[in-house]
Amino acid sequence: MRRIGRRDIVAAILIALVAGAVFTSPPLQTLQGLSLDILTATRGKLARDRRDPATSPVVVVAIDGETYDTPPFKGSPTLTWTREVGRVLGSVIDGGAKVIGFDVIFQSSIEQSEIPFGDAPLGTRMKGFDRDYLIALRQISDSGKLVLGESLSNQHPDVPYRAQQLAVKNNIRALNVHTDADDVIRRLPLSFSIEGKPVAAMAVELAARTLGAKPETGPSGVTKLSGYAIPAAVPNTLTLNFRGLGRDVPTYSFADLHACVEKGDRDFFRRAFDGKIVLLGTILNSEDRKLTSMRLSGGYDGTPAARCTLPAPANTAQKARSDIAGVLVHATAVRNLMERDAVTELGLPARSILTIAFAAMIAVAACMLAPSGALIAWFGLTAAYAAVAIGAFVYAFALPLTEPALASLAALAMMIGYRFVLADRDERFLRKSFAFYLAPEVIDTMVASGKMPALGGEMRNVTMFFSDLSGFSSIAETMTPGELVTLMNEYLSAMTDIIEGHGGYVDKYIGDSIVAMFGAPADDPAHARNAVHAALKCYEKLAELNASNPAFAGHGLSHRIGLNSGEAVVGNIGSRRRFNYTVMSDTVNVASRLEGANKYYGTAIMASETTMAQTGDSFAWRELDAIKVLGRGETIKVFEPLADKGAESAGQTKVATAYAEGLACWRARDFAKAADAFESVAKADPASASFAKRAKALLANPPPPDWTPVNTLEGK
Repeated sequence: MRRIGRRDIVAAILIALVAGAVFTSPPLQTLQGLSLDILTATRGKLARDRRDPATSPVVVVAIDGETYDTPPFKGSPTLTWTREVGRVLGSVIDGGAKVIGFDVIFQSSIEQSEIPFGDAPLGTRMKGFDRDYLIALRQISDSGKLVLGESLSNQHPDVPYRAQQLAVKNNIRALNVHTDADDVIRRLPLSFSIEGKPVAAMAVELAARTLGAKPETGPSGVTKLSGYAIPAAVPNTLTLNFRGLGRDVPTYSFADLHACVEKGDRDFFRRAFDGKIVLLGTILNSEDRKLTSMRLSGGYDGTPAARCTLPAPANTAQKARSDIAGVLVHATAVRNLMERDAVTELGLPARSILTIAFAAMIAVAACMLAPSGALIAWFGLTAAYAAVAIGAFVYAFALPLTEPALASLAALAMMIGYRFVLADRDERFLRKSFAFYLAPEVIDTMVASGKMPALGGEMRNVTMFFSDLSGFSSIAETMTPGELVTLMNEYLSAMTDIIEGHGGYVDKYIGDSIVAMFGAPADDPAHARNAVHAALKCYEKLAELNASNPAFAGHGLSHRIGLNSGEAVVGNIGSRRRFNYTVMSDTVNVASRLEGANKYYGTAIMASETTMAQTGDSFAWRELDAIKVLGRGETIKVFEPLADKGAESAGQTKVATAYAEGLACWRARDFAKAADAFESVAKADPASASFAKRAKALLANPPPPDWTPVNTLEGK
């Protein structure tokens, strides 16, 4: 995971602000509506949140396809239906309906029509045809239970013909809807300004009459109805909550109700309409269809209600459609008002803040993670946020969905671009600089640690690794140049892979020698342990190459490895035009001397006391001796790693035990016992054989009283 700095945080904030401002700006306001559509669809599919049609306070009387196909309406102009409409509405009111609203507009009367009826024009024979209908309208209107509909327009308003207006005493309300920029109806106006005065819309008027209250708009612009503050993200509108996808409103066929009037079944009207708000409208396949928030999920034209007389049509199965009948829009608004269930949306400031915050989260993730990881984080966080938004929408609270998702995706792309162009430029430089002499995993660790090597050098605690092939010069003399190159490439490649695989950095090759360090350039707290592991693996690998690789056949190569830990200067060192990433200090010199000291003890790996101490209890060790190397006066205790702790063999344990006993006797000046202890394992251990000779020599020629048990090495 990449560490982020102050500049990255500032960049993430600026990117989030830009992305949030863009995706909540007015030109992209349709995204707010798209969020409502997606929430409506997912809630309908996942939550199955539907209301029982039987509990609906509003019902629809539908002039539907069945009505057009049923006598006496079949084949007759709709202008001739007014008498029957009056009779049905009278029965509905007698059944106990609270109020009736017209979603149909009769703009003219058959009394003034030129449509022929019989042998003469209707205008001459049908005078007084609408009398009973107008009387019914007057009676229902006088009781306060009738509201006619009109469509307001500056150019072509649709209003009931004059006689109806007089009959209901101008008791008329607007049916206009609020259409978004994408031609989708998601909201309904609460009122309209008519002659400078606010007049309630049809749905609000019907709910107000039923509740016995008047809508009131306060100074803040919030409209209240019977104590319910109607939420309005867009001023003077109600956001429609299509909770049941249209199926929560019962619909009665006008043809069946007409037949019921003819039958005289008053009980049916009482059961169907007692206490209900009734909307008279058309439900047809091609007339007055509206796109709403249900356009993605599909909506329904209500639920067919119980029938009185006529049998249900043969094909009554409803299919979800992207559009619904306009009367269902008003019915939904009425139910939302009666049940206080309109959708609450966040205003622009809150929506912008939420979008910016979400974009900032993704921008920070994109700054910390690799592009693929950031994309996964975007998917995960977006899915989690969507789940929260859907859960909130079950309770009619609409969180923005598309704006945060798209803004955060844009922030993700911008942050990746920012990193590529600016933030990761230094990282790419380092990767390119170290690509040819560091393993990819080491480069990754170096970059992730945030502790990059400083140009010019810095102090680091490191473990130095020196290796050299024993007697290689004499072996090389017997080989052709091609054979020598092949052998060295195989050897150096195998050793380098092991070193880099344990987090080491190969500083240089000097002929057959390898100089490497652990703990730089990548910061590695376990550098000593990794260096010892690498040394043991190199020893095992060389034995494997000798046994199986044709290039090594017959040569029996062996190498010596020296390890030492301590402070060292590491960095780019050299001239201004040419430099090399390398290391310098006494720690380096000691490691080099320990590599050479192996030949005095017949060992393959020798480590200083500091290296042994920094590995903790990871390995089984044996102390070899206390020595002084050429060019250094300080005594160094040296150790040999045998194996991982607990993995040493019985033979190794036996040798180490005897060796430790001999070394203790040696330091106590008991050279006879020391010689015996070393001699007991001398055949299996060159170091013991060497010490046995030294003990016997001192036994024959005892040292002076000021003798110290330190081996001063004369060569490298």
